[in-house]
Amino acid sequence: MASGLSLHIGLNRVDPAHYDGWDGALNACEFDALDMQAIAESCGFTTNLLLTQDATADAVKAAISRAAAELAPGDLFFLSYSGHGGQVPDRNGDDEVDHLDETWVAFDRQLVDDELYALWGAFAPRARIVVLSDSCHSGTANRRIGDEAEVPNVVKTRQQADAASPRYRAMPQDVLAATYRAHAALYDDIQKQVPSAGQAQPEATVLLISGCRDDQLSRDGLANGLFTENLKAVWNDGAWDGGYPAFRETIRARMPQDQQPHYNPVGAGNPEFEQQKPFSIG
Repeated sequence: MASGLSLHIGLNRVDPAHYDGWDGALNACEFDALDMQAIAESCGFTTNLLLTQDATADAVKAAISRAAAELAPGDLFFLSYSGHGGQVPDRNGDDEVDHLDETWVAFDRQLVDDELYALWGAFAPRARIVVLSDSCHSGTANRRIGDEAEVPNVVKTRQQADAASPRYRAMPQDVLAATYRAHAALYDDIQKQVPSAGQAQPEATVLLISGCRDDQLSRDGLANGLFTENLKAVWNDGAWDGGYPAFRETIRARMPQDQQPHYNPVGAGNPEFEQQKPFSIG
């Protein structure tokens, strides 16, 4: 019988010591994580929770690595992240159009997408992984960090981010630039140590539903992020019946045009998995 493990990450702020004095304050990311944990528990998962200061990059990686070590072929790992999305310059040859790698903004540093791809490679062949990311990756419009040119859909400064209502889950451009400049050696070295996403070939199947497209922003809220709020409504306490593509499409139809959830399967193909009811362990 298949087993299910889940990890739910929510950050309502980050450590200003790493992020150029910026604390990234948000309202609802911890609520998102708790609500996703409740869904996981209702579906029979053994769950783990990392909130704000506990959600360091190393803690996230360690929790994913433990799941990879425990889960066998056919088992299911459910991972949800609510927090800021960021970017760093691509230094290991992903051939990104915008020359940037996307990140999750963990409490003490950014977690680069190539690090996640490397972790997927540790899962058993035919393992199933579902990732929900209520975050955004601002400025993927063929611009490098620090460019002067106008970039669509970017929160330019921390002052603009603080004044926005609702707030967006994106690192402001000035924080992106300052954080990378202060820690360039760290982020460049991280990418040297892991294969690029294009070179990684996980034998597990990873289904990602994100809160928006790469060139859009995800809204925070009072009780949930906008993506999580609509996901919960569609899930309807488990009454939803359908596969993952239809699940994403039904959520997308409820969302504004400037925040359209993205569906992205990576790793080994598994059409049967894609058509299972979301979060089904069996």
